Amino acid sequence: MSPLQFLALLLALSTAANLAFTVGLLAHRCGATNNEALRAGAGAAATALGIYFTALAAYK
Repeated sequence: MSPLQFLALLLALSTAANLAFTVGLLAHRCGATNNEALRAGAGAAATALGIYFTALAAYK
């Protein structure tokens, strides 16, 4: 794995973590229970990583 690929993977993971935190916090502030907010954040992170890895596979 080249350094550029490694940095791109770290950027994708960081973006997914920030997105998960933001969505989870927003869901919690809007009245969702802790479990619902956690599932919403995890779903957002999984979706972001899925889109990233799909684009990566289509590029190669």
